[in-house]
Amino acid sequence: MTSLKVGDKAPDFSVINQDEKTVSLSDFSGKKLVLFFYPKASTPGCTAEACNLRDNVDRFRASGYEILGASADSPKRQKNFQTKYELPYDLLADEDHKLLNAFQVWGPKKFMGKEYDGIHRTTFVIDENGVITDVIGKVKTKDHAAQIL
Repeated sequence: MTSLKVGDKAPDFSVINQDEKTVSLSDFSGKKLVLFFYPKASTPGCTAEACNLRDNVDRFRASGYEILGASADSPKRQKNFQTKYELPYDLLADEDHKLLNAFQVWGPKKFMGKEYDGIHRTTFVIDENGVITDVIGKVKTKDHAAQIL
């Protein structure tokens, strides 16, 4: 789990999105950002989370927030996920885990008694100055927007 906390400066990043265009933290300077990390595109929990944020995107934008999703999926898989569920925000393809490691969301997990390395579902809310204002580790995938707004 991440040791980043409220008040910390968000790690700087430059990662490609679903269209293989580079997206950087500096692109959101002066804007509030919701950066959510999810284990795998098009899986049930990740789809519920992404769609819940999609369904509330107008509320986020009215409050001055932009949204970015991130996982270790390929750009092609992210593009398919974005297209299939009409997600109106970028999905970052962090195949080399640089972003995942910077935000400390990659590490040991347990599922059905088996241990493996994976992404810890975590959301960071970042203010206009690049400072973390919230870290949500216990994400409610079907009602995530309510945890943020």
